[in-house]
Amino acid sequence: MTQTQQDVLVVGAGPTGLTAAVTLARWGVRVRVVDAAAGPSAGSRGKGLQPRTLEVLDGLGVTSGLVTLGRFRMPMRRYVSAEDRTGTVADLHPGAEPTPDSPYARPLLLPQWRTEQVLRERLAELGVEVAWGSRVTDLAQDADGVSVTFEGGDTATASFVIGCDGGGSTVRRLVGVDFLGETHEGVRMLLGDVVLEGLDRDAWHVWGSRAHPFVGLCPLPATETFQLQVALAPDGPAPEAGLESFQAAIDDVVAGVRIREVRWASRWRLNVRMVDRYRAGRVFLAGDAAHVHSPAGAQGMNTGIQDAANLGWKLAHVLAGADAGLLDTYEAERLPVAADVLGLSTLLTGRRLGERGAEGERALQLGVTYRGGPLAPESGGSDSGGSDSWGPDSEVQGPRPGDRAPDAPVRTAAGVPVRLFDLQRGPHWTLLGFGVRPPVVGGPVRTVAIGGPDPDVLDTDGNAGTAYGASDGELVAIRPDGHVGLRGPDAGEIVTRLTSLLPPTLTTPGTARTASSV
Repeated sequence: MTQTQQDVLVVGAGPTGLTAAVTLARWGVRVRVVDAAAGPSAGSRGKGLQPRTLEVLDGLGVTSGLVTLGRFRMPMRRYVSAEDRTGTVADLHPGAEPTPDSPYARPLLLPQWRTEQVLRERLAELGVEVAWGSRVTDLAQDADGVSVTFEGGDTATASFVIGCDGGGSTVRRLVGVDFLGETHEGVRMLLGDVVLEGLDRDAWHVWGSRAHPFVGLCPLPATETFQLQVALAPDGPAPEAGLESFQAAIDDVVAGVRIREVRWASRWRLNVRMVDRYRAGRVFLAGDAAHVHSPAGAQGMNTGIQDAANLGWKLAHVLAGADAGLLDTYEAERLPVAADVLGLSTLLTGRRLGERGAEGERALQLGVTYRGGPLAPESGGSDSGGSDSWGPDSEVQGPRPGDRAPDAPVRTAAGVPVRLFDLQRGPHWTLLGFGVRPPVVGGPVRTVAIGGPDPDVLDTDGNAGTAYGASDGELVAIRPDGHVGLRGPDAGEIVTRLTSLLPPTLTTPGTARTASSV
C-alpha cells in the first residue's frame, strides 16, 4: 500500500478537473489529479466552447492553442427530406462579430477530447500528470484534511478534495450530497464520432423524420470525423449506439451517406439534476458532479470550467493563508449560476438551432455575474458607505463588481499593441488605474496605470474607458477569474478591501501553504 499527500486532490480529469488543476498549479499549489478511467476519453461529447469560457481559459494561457484547432463559423444546412440534396443554409449566430471589449463573439467548435488534450498538455508544463486507473472507493475527513482510498488499497491525503467525477460522482455519494431533479426517459439520443463518405465538411448537416426527429452530422475540426447526433422518437425503440443503429438512422433521412468507421459511441437520456450544496466540509463539487442538464445551448462543459476557475483561486488563496471564509463564497456564487443554466438549457431543449433568440445569446455566458453575492454586495442605496457598492438603480456606467471584466486593446508607452486580457493573464489580481497610478498593494496584485502622468499603457482609441465607463482617478480591481472585484475612486478603501481578500504574503510557485483550519 502506498500513500501520497498533497494540498488538493482533484478527482476527475475531464475539462472541469483539468481546469481546476491548471488553475491551482499556476498558483504553486501541490495538486494531484486522479481518474478512474484507464486513459483519456476519445469521444467528442461536448463540442462547443462558449465565448466566456474562452475568456476564462485565456487567463490560463490555453485559448490560443484551442483556437488553432477549432472553428468559429460552422453554418447549418437543414434538409426537408431525403431527396433534398441542397438544403437551406443558416448562420447560427448572424451578425456576431468580435468587438474591442469581447474578442470571442461565437462559440468555438472543438471536440471535448481535444479541449482535454490541450488542458492536459498545459498541466504537464506545470509539472502535473494525470494518474489514470485510480478509482476512489472511500473518503473520510476531519479538521485537518481528507483521506481518500482507491481501489487496490492505495491511499492519499489532502487538505481539500474537488469532486469533478461526472454525473455519477462517487465523491458526491461518499460525502452524502443529494442530486436533486429528474430523468426524462422519453428524451433520448444516440451519439457517436464517425468516419463516413458521401457528405462534405463545409456545414453541419441536419435532417429529421418521424422515427428520428433530429439527425445531425457535424464535421469536427482538425479531425476526419463527424459527430453524429440521433434523437429518438419518444414512443419508439431504443437501440444500442453503434454502427448498425447509426447507419439505419442515416439511411432513414438521406441516401448515399455511408459510415466507414465508428470511433466512439454513446447513448444518452435527459437528466436534469443539481446539488443543493457545493461543499461538504473540505470537499467541493464542480462540473457534472454538481449539475447535469440538457445539452441544448452547450452549457454543461462551459459551466463546469467556470466552476473550476471560480474555486481554484479561492483555494489557492486560503492555502496561502487568506481568510478561510473565502471558500464559502464558491457555493454562494456558483450555485445560482448552475440553477439558471439548468433552467436555460431546459428552455432551449426542442428549439431549433438558430431560432433561440435572446435565450441563445444568454448561452454565450458573457452575462454571467456574481452581483449581489458575498464578494459583490448591492446595497440598494446611496448611503451604503462604500464607493464601490452599487445599488440596483445606480447610474454608474460599465461593469459593476461581480460582472465579467471586459477586454480592450491599448498600447504601451512605446506604442506596442497589447490587450487588457494579456495584462490580466495571471496568476494574480489586476488593479487598473484610469488616469492615475494605482497604489502598490503587495501580494499577488499587478497594477496597471491606464493613461495619466505615469502610464503603463495608453488608451489611444478610448476602448478601455468605454468598456469600463471609468472616470479619471477611478480604480478597478479584477479578480483572478476575470470578474470585477472592486471599483471606485477611493484608493484607501479599495486597498483595505482588496487586502482583506489576499493571502498575507506573496504566493509564488512552490510556496503555497496548507491551511491549518477551515
